Amino acid sequence: MSAAHGAGTSIRRVIAGTHTIIFAEDAERARLFLRDVLGLEGVDAGDGWLILALPPGEVAVHPGSGWGRGPGHHALFFMCHDIEQTVQELEGRGVEFVSSIEDEDWGRIAEFRIPGAGEIGLYEPRHPSPLPGFAHDG
Repeated sequence: MSAAHGAGTSIRRVIAGTHTIIFAEDAERARLFLRDVLGLEGVDAGDGWLILALPPGEVAVHPGSGWGRGPGHHALFFMCHDIEQTVQELEGRGVEFVSSIEDEDWGRIAEFRIPGAGEIGLYEPRHPSPLPGFAHDG
């Protein structure tokens, strides 16, 4: 791995984190779901506006149209270690899944509703990952 792409390079100093935005018809309902049901911790940024912390993440750039949508489309998945166990736990908290678990070569996925904010993916990866808790030998 070259110095420009290795761990601890200046790239990490330039990009220190990510800020993800979920656009919602009912932002308050969606924020409370993310905090109270999914357990994301956050801070009040003023006037009750919650900014929630996300667990560590990764980004992948895929070629092509992306599930029938044009290039430039982006997708967000919450990652888990055991999708059956996670689906069962979330359903026990009242989360509505809109798809069954789908088995792909690269991982397993399902989608659930965020009240007031559409649907989002749940993902159990099977590929090598830069995240220590998700690294697989491939």
